[in-house]
Amino acid sequence: MTIFGLHKTSPMKFLPSLLCALIFMISANGQSYTKKDTLRGSVTPERAWWDLSYYHLNIEVDIENQAVKGSNTIQYKVLQANQRMQLDLQPPMTISKVIQEGQELSYSRDGNAYYIELIKKQQPSDINELVVYFGGKPRIAPNPPWDSGMVWKKDDQGKPFVSSVSWGAGSSQWWPLKDHMYDEVDSLAFSINVPRDLVAVGNGRLLKIDKGKNKTRTFHWYVSNPINNYGISFNIANYADFSETYQGEKGSLTCSYYVLEQNLDKAKEHFKQVPLMLEAFEYWFGPYPFYEDSYKLVEVPYPGMEHQSAITYGNNFQNGWKGKDRSQSGYGDKFDFIIVHESGHEWFANNITFKDIADIWIHESFTTYSEGLYVEYHYGKEAGDGYQISKRNKIMNDRPMIGNYGVNDIAYSGDNYPKGSTVLHMLRQIVNDDVKWRSILRGLNEKFYHKTVTSRMIEDYIAAQAGLKLDHFWDQYLRTNEIPVFEYHFFDQTLSYRWTNAIQDFDMPLKIKLNGQEKWVYPKTSWQKMPFEADKIDLQVDRNFYVPSFFINPK
Repeated sequence: MTIFGLHKTSPMKFLPSLLCALIFMISANGQSYTKKDTLRGSVTPERAWWDLSYYHLNIEVDIENQAVKGSNTIQYKVLQANQRMQLDLQPPMTISKVIQEGQELSYSRDGNAYYIELIKKQQPSDINELVVYFGGKPRIAPNPPWDSGMVWKKDDQGKPFVSSVSWGAGSSQWWPLKDHMYDEVDSLAFSINVPRDLVAVGNGRLLKIDKGKNKTRTFHWYVSNPINNYGISFNIANYADFSETYQGEKGSLTCSYYVLEQNLDKAKEHFKQVPLMLEAFEYWFGPYPFYEDSYKLVEVPYPGMEHQSAITYGNNFQNGWKGKDRSQSGYGDKFDFIIVHESGHEWFANNITFKDIADIWIHESFTTYSEGLYVEYHYGKEAGDGYQISKRNKIMNDRPMIGNYGVNDIAYSGDNYPKGSTVLHMLRQIVNDDVKWRSILRGLNEKFYHKTVTSRMIEDYIAAQAGLKLDHFWDQYLRTNEIPVFEYHFFDQTLSYRWTNAIQDFDMPLKIKLNGQEKWVYPKTSWQKMPFEADKIDLQVDRNFYVPSFFINPK
């Protein structure tokens, strides 16, 4: 998901196969999970033995009956011998048959998981292929993109306006695949058959359009880079399109725009923001990660989503979020929130992708943080700082940002957005070197280019590049929902201070102003002392730190 809800902070909240056999499990925060959650969210033995290489997803979309049918050709590499493969498809969609080398295979079903019994002996290092035929009426999205599924709408001219959204619940809502984020397919061919008077937009580049039977035509798209499951989407409407070329860090980038025909003039003006976004994000994060597949904005009948190389857009060609500065910083209405936020996900979500949704903070914290970096690039450091700081009033501290592994934990905290970006902004202060900080952000996108990652991989990389020991920092802000308090007192020309409400041995450095002078102090969870010759003190924590302070009167 891409957009967090609006919340007020409570003052109190501030201060392997055996698992698959379980009917449910109870997490540390009391959340219950079903066997279905485990089958979806874990790397089961029936998934682990094969590595995805290629999909050819070939679908026919029946708009009148709100149905989808077709086939998925799956190419894979055998990592270890096994004759049982798990694929995923959620009801009411069903698999009708599976073919490998001309032989129809048998299969069984356990909830959303289909177990394919392979006849051909699966030898390690072999590259094999099978074709899965499927169809049905996919789940309709109750509240896209947050609660996902299919969107069957009509535009203001009464023409079909259709989208697929797969966030959280997964792409297996409408097509059969290996529906786990740890294994991204290396490339994707995507053929979409629709009525002849409509346009179908998929990910990647358009290769050709074929005329079909019964007044239809098929749009053939191709993605040459690895792509995560929920990033795969199709959109159908009476689209008009236009394009431009952006001269970026890797050369010429094709930028294409698909909008409702009646919105073409508005889009040509409003989408002038795209080059501004690309300029800012290439500066901070490095080259756009998918030059080979182009960049697209596609108008849709819901707010928007980070579908790779086909960002979906539904913010009505206005700045802010639905015309408002949701940051309340004075800068959130100077750019289109959806263009900037969803495009930021091309670097953090689509280029660098979590292996498990428990690490959703990697996607949402960095992308929410990218909004402030956009502001800083175009309006200056003070404006960028103000934008980042303004996010704090939405922090809830309701649960840790890292969730529970192996269970597709989609009930994650909204704090992954405002708190995560706030923590990254604070970490920048601790690094205390803007050149180094920018090199870390760019280095992340180079080191983990087109890779799936864990939180630990990101944590360790940042710590190593910063030359800092950050174990306690990450554990405090990612794995607890407690916010450390800076507690201090002044007596007999001695300033004493410590961290409270923190994990054992928490030791984050802190920038303060002491009687108007900027200083760094190094609190621990035990009292630290610093001589300070003054009759009284005026102490203020630097505004870029998300740290409450508490003065204790020693008398």
